[in-house]
Amino acid sequence: MSRVRIRLLLLSIVLLASDISGAVAQQRPPDFIDAAAVVPGLIVEMRYAGSHNFVGRPIDGYQAPRCLLTKPAAAALADVARDLEPRGLRLKVFDCYRPVHAVRDFVRWARDAKDQSAKVEFYPDLDKRLLFREGYIASSSGHSRGSTIDLTLTRANGAELDMGTHFDFFSSKSWLTATNVTPEQHVNRMMLAAAMRHRGFRGYEREWWHFTLRGEPFPATYFDFPVR
Repeated sequence: MSRVRIRLLLLSIVLLASDISGAVAQQRPPDFIDAAAVVPGLIVEMRYAGSHNFVGRPIDGYQAPRCLLTKPAAAALADVARDLEPRGLRLKVFDCYRPVHAVRDFVRWARDAKDQSAKVEFYPDLDKRLLFREGYIASSSGHSRGSTIDLTLTRANGAELDMGTHFDFFSSKSWLTATNVTPEQHVNRMMLAAAMRHRGFRGYEREWWHFTLRGEPFPATYFDFPVR
């Protein structure tokens, strides 16, 4: 087969993949790294790579329980971990980079009113149809830019600090400054927020666990390579 025919064949395959998925399949850019390789003591519990999440199954695009981040975000997170270590605290991540395909999976799930399998644990007091309006699910996610992290604090032994709610609990009780939590839970939230802010991350007022690096390297780019 001639080189020209080979190139045409490869081009047709790429176009076919683009037509099926809506986006050309991507490889992981060199700007992204495995955060666990650089963040001291990082505990990785990637919820969307398994079934313990608000959908109740692994999410499209998560082929491995790996925390991928842009290099600047991973470096800043490593600084947070080093700051916390003398206090006997560690970081535990639940989600990092999130492929666009995963976000589309969330959107499809949110539109399926019949699927309520995880309601009791994750949104007991909220009508699933209101998840978009209340800002808990969006059609695009900052996670897809690679510098946003969902995480919590643990003791040195890995035991999570009490934050008042668990990760992805869709309720006003999960808001950073919620008043219906105990003083200890409020202090723990503020401690996490202060540690992240000190190293250049900004929080999200409706999710105590959600942080994005200020000056992120890809503020307008949404990636779609798989987590693997």
